[in-house]
Amino acid sequence: MDKSISFLVKEFSTIRAGRANPSVLDRITVDYYGQKTALNAVATISTPDPRSLLIQPWDASILKEIEKSIQASDLGINPTNDGKSIRLVFPQLTEERRKDLTKQIRKLAEDSKVALRNIRREAMDQYKQEKKNSEITEDYFRVLEKEIQELLDSKISEIDELVAAKEEELLSI
Repeated sequence: MDKSISFLVKEFSTIRAGRANPSVLDRITVDYYGQKTALNAVATISTPDPRSLLIQPWDASILKEIEKSIQASDLGINPTNDGKSIRLVFPQLTEERRKDLTKQIRKLAEDSKVALRNIRREAMDQYKQEKKNSEITEDYFRVLEKEIQELLDSKISEIDELVAAKEEELLSI
């Protein structure tokens, strides 16, 4: 369950909230000598100011590939190539784009909740099998069932808190 939540936090960090954050480029891969390679493995990514990112590849010959990868991604930002580096300028988010991003956040959160419920179901199936094989008692099974439900409820409330924090970050101007 903790892995599902940490994955959700990582996904939330890739959603841009109006200010430049190098983690928005984590999902971008570049064709580097015929191999799909993560952008941060072939270049240095820095934030010279709050609204822009500067990408400086270690091999200048892949500037065009980096530019193509960024344009093909869902970032919605056009890169500026100066021959040595690529600059990404993040515009102020529109109200419509903010609402789209909050919908995306809620969908990611719901997917995480489904994953947590599946984990609960798998654990309960395992305990039911143990009860059926007389490895655990009926009373102990009920205790385990209650503990698993309480754990699930706490993890779901943790997800709800993460969603509320990210939505507040997105909707603040």
